[in-house]
Amino acid sequence: MRKLLLALALGFSMSAMGQVLNVTSIEKVNLPDKAAVAAISPQGDYLLLTSATNQGLTKLDLNTHQTQVLSTAPSAGHNVKISPDGQTIVYRESSFNDKHLRLSTLKSVNLGTGASQVLVKPTRDLQGYAVDATSAGAVNKGKYSNKAIGNVKAQKVPVLSIDKGKLMITINGKTRNLSPNGNQFSYMWASLSPDGTRVLYYLAAHGAYVCNLDGSNARKVGQMRAPVWYDNNTIVGMMDKDDGEFIYASTIVAATLDGATQVLTDDSTIAMYPHATAGKIAFSTPAGEAYMIHVTQK
Repeated sequence: MRKLLLALALGFSMSAMGQVLNVTSIEKVNLPDKAAVAAISPQGDYLLLTSATNQGLTKLDLNTHQTQVLSTAPSAGHNVKISPDGQTIVYRESSFNDKHLRLSTLKSVNLGTGASQVLVKPTRDLQGYAVDATSAGAVNKGKYSNKAIGNVKAQKVPVLSIDKGKLMITINGKTRNLSPNGNQFSYMWASLSPDGTRVLYYLAAHGAYVCNLDGSNARKVGQMRAPVWYDNNTIVGMMDKDDGEFIYASTIVAATLDGATQVLTDDSTIAMYPHATAGKIAFSTPAGEAYMIHVTQK
């Protein structure tokens, strides 16, 4: 651990010209077993863990280290969404029908009450979903639906979805093709900025991009993969290297929309798939370990 912190400190001083965040510490998270980080709560008080193949979903309280199993189903750890208050988890579960075709069911669970709800029944075409303070919205077979969270009236939540590689956006219940760089590319890892004004996405083999909600002003923010928002002006992702079969190196990097970049980890760990909230960035390693980077604004 000392070696990691020392190497990181040296790395930060060498990359000061492009410094994006101040790293105060990096700590290894005490996991009950090997796992991958699926999400971090908006308040930074718990992690959602899954397997290397995204099977199952478990809540790990970072203060008490207690765990709560939310699902044991396949795909439950893929693209998990958490409501802004940290109380509602929205996730998918995979199953197979009698023709051996894979189906996806969209579910939610309230951590306070334990109440669960099926948001979308088993389907072949769950293309995207989102959650806000009052509602969960989903796009299934190109059609939008929404369900209320708790005892409030459901609102129409903006949803980004992928349809045959194209990037789609649903606003006020209407879905259209966004695909800012053209339909000839494949889009992945799309997300809305915290203030809901920009779209972050990864263009396969080209890098991470940001654009406006109408698809205008598309610009590259880095080569990083699995990009996520840290705040409205900062992106965090991974720079991984492979030999065609195995990933042998990966670092967590941060970038601002105006072009500043910074490497947050060194090569002593294979740091992958970051998840960020204010002051914290969690990542996993192929060995089933998890780490937390504590940061402040520069």
